[in-house]
Order: sequence, then structure tokens, then C-alpha cells
Amino acid sequence: MKVLHSIAEIRQEVKSLRKQRSLHNHEATVGLVPTMGFLHEGHASLMRKAREMSDIVVISIFVNPIQFGPNEDFERYPRDEQRDLALAEAEGVDIVFLPAVEVMYPSPTKTHVSVAELTDTLCGASRPGHFDGVSTVVTKLFNIVKPDHAFFGAKDAQQVAVIRQMVDDLNMDIEIVPCPIVREQDGLALSSRNVYLSAEEREQALVLSRSLRLASEEIISNPQMTAGQVRELLRREIGTSAIAVIDYAEILSFPQLEVLADDTVLYQCNGEIIMALAVKFGPTRLIDNVIMETKGVSLHV
Repeated sequence: MKVLHSIAEIRQEVKSLRKQRSLHNHEATVGLVPTMGFLHEGHASLMRKAREMSDIVVISIFVNPIQFGPNEDFERYPRDEQRDLALAEAEGVDIVFLPAVEVMYPSPTKTHVSVAELTDTLCGASRPGHFDGVSTVVTKLFNIVKPDHAFFGAKDAQQVAVIRQMVDDLNMDIEIVPCPIVREQDGLALSSRNVYLSAEEREQALVLSRSLRLASEEIISNPQMTAGQVRELLRREIGTSAIAVIDYAEILSFPQLEVLADDTVLYQCNGEIIMALAVKFGPTRLIDNVIMETKGVSLHV
């Protein structure tokens, strides 16, 4: 595994590996897993999917400053470079791109990539400018690595929808591969920010997966369930935690991310819907979601 820090180095190494691993009738493919580090089993699952689909696996580790707001946790975002590299090597990664901020942004960037409409709700509404930062850095990574496939976790489903829209709109020749949420045995979705939680906060955070599970079961058992009833159920269940502070508990179409009217009967929707949560436990903001197919209602968790 090679660990590279400059754009010139990674471009050259990807080009060289493509040439080495290409056969006369098959050009080697590159899979990219963009991360902000402090890697966990969720990231490892993305690397395994990349290895399954690609001849060359590249991961990036970069805490991107332009996707953090002024009062967010950029400075204290958890970092552990040696642990990250050990996990990447164990998963058979070929190249780790580990740039400094000065490499990615040698001067204040005057160009930003912005995806409209899909960023108006959920985390886009709560964190103004966040997705402009995400879209911009992902575009830069795509231009640097030139992957055939890019792998993203479904825990941030809005990010997946935004990146897919960007790739489609800008005719990028990249397949975006969303991968399922990885959870602890007790249901808590894996997140680098889980390390912030105290023992009590972590226990209380189980209300997220529990509320999504209860709402999913209710939708399946009640064909007349409406979007408004789902919102009420989610908020009521999250409210059983004395320390939970709801940012949003929403139900929308997916991947369009259009908020469903309260009187919308979910069984009458066409395509997928998403129940999405963002809740604070102490200073730590966690997100979670469930995506459901409304024709016959089968769960994708």
C-alpha cells in the first residue's frame, strides 16, 4: 500500500497502476472511497465493496474544512492517522491519498460546486453551505483520482443523492455506489462522531434506530399510514429520551428529497421514501435513516 500526499504523486501512481494491471482486452478499473478518516467498520465495508468491483482501490483521508460551518467541529473532528492506515492496509487498499489542507486548497478557492434543490432540506437546511463544500471537494477528488466507481455510505443518504445528481448533471463518467449502513449489534449506526458520546449519551442515542424500526413496522402493518403520522411517531419516540434534541425527523421522497405532505398515504407513493433523522445528544449531532420501497413496501436498511 502506498501513502501519497501530493496531487502529482497520486495522479502518477494511479496512471502507473492502471497500466500495470490492465490486460490487452481490459483496462484496469479504479474504485475511490472518499473519507474524512477516523475509520471504522462502516468505512471498511466500503473498501471491501471497492475491492469487489475494482482492480485498484484508492481511499482518500481528508478532513475538508470548507464543509464545516463556523461553529462546527472541524478542529476537534477525531483523527488517528496510524490507525486509519493500518485498517486500510488490512482491507487491501492500494493507495491512500492523505493530503494536507494546503495541498487541496493552496489558496482560497474561488470556484464552488453547488447542487440546487436537493440541498434545501435536512442537513442542507441545518448546515448552510455544507453540501457546497462536499460537492466541491468530491469534484476535486474525482478530477485528481479519475475513478470509475466511487463508494459512499448510505448513512448520509442526502450526500449520496447530491453526489449522484452532480455526477449526472455534469456528465462525469463515474458510477456512484451507495453501500448499506453498518450498525453496532444494538442498532447504533457507526459514525466517527460516536467517539464524542458519553456512556449515557450513547445509550440514549439508541432511540434513533429504535424509532426508525418502529416507524418502519407501522408503515408495513398499516396501509393507510400517512407522512404526518410517521413524523408524529418519530418525534414521539425520540421524545422518550430526556436528552435528545431533534434537529429534524422527516419523511421525503428519495432520491428527489421532496418533503411529503402530511396527508400523503405512503402506500400510494411511487418509488422510494426516506425517513431521516438528525438529533443531538449533548453537543454531538447524529444522523440516521431508513429507505423504503413503497411498492409492496420492502425495507432497505
